[in-house]
Amino acid sequence: MAEITASLVKELREITGAGMMECKKALVEADGAIEQAVDVLRTRGLAAVAKKAGRATNEGLVAALIAEDGKTGALAEVNCETDFVSRNDVFGGYAAKIVKAVLENAPADLDALKASNIDGETVEAVLTDAIHVIGENIQVSRFTRRSVTSGALSSYIHGGGRIGILVEFAFNNEATASNDAFKALAKDIAMQVAAANPGAVSRDSFSAEVIEHEKAIYKAQAAESGKPEEIQEKMAVGRLEKFFKESALVEQAYIKDPDKSVRGFIEEVSKAVGDSITVVGFDRFELGQQ
Repeated sequence: MAEITASLVKELREITGAGMMECKKALVEADGAIEQAVDVLRTRGLAAVAKKAGRATNEGLVAALIAEDGKTGALAEVNCETDFVSRNDVFGGYAAKIVKAVLENAPADLDALKASNIDGETVEAVLTDAIHVIGENIQVSRFTRRSVTSGALSSYIHGGGRIGILVEFAFNNEATASNDAFKALAKDIAMQVAAANPGAVSRDSFSAEVIEHEKAIYKAQAAESGKPEEIQEKMAVGRLEKFFKESALVEQAYIKDPDKSVRGFIEEVSKAVGDSITVVGFDRFELGQQ
């Protein structure tokens, strides 16, 4: 039996919002495994969140950059020690240089990024200079990059760099990229991803493992109701449908007009521009969460 420490209980409480005693019971049942304990609390309807989002352990910001032709885009999370520094323009300048290096060099990993060159110096040298100038430990924790041959990319930064979004779109007519209606849609979809935090583009985009995991939770919840088995099945199916409507981007209520879905909004704009617009994928970086 694993030792259930106070720090473990505290961590589970911060993840789920459940009470201390319930968290301890769940950890005992899960033999100290956090992820399984989250599932135990969810089954009992005691967890306040649907998944472990992670805990912010650093300050900093997420920077975004899209190439002038709109075909390549990048996000980078650059961390520092204090919120004061994260809001400093000097720190922001270093972050902008690092995301530019991601965009231009397409590094495979963090080591490759640090070894790559930007404006005549390595990113490693840029970070070292930032540490000397600002006086805090500054690191890059993650980055991502997207490139398209047809279609376009959009980005959005929310909360002064707390959240960064990169969205990839596909369409048939290259002229669509310069259409004002599409540009407005691209921005709105990026804002949707920032605000509503979808898990995937569509229900078909979720992995089989994620869907089976959700089903298991909902079936366990239904079983606790004590109702007949056929009613339990309907309850589980209904909750899975609710999960898709809340977590699949195109099924979510559009934040600017909740009476329509994101899919409906995209279809309206597609008709207006005379093209078929689809969301291929997106990246969402929230500061401190992996």
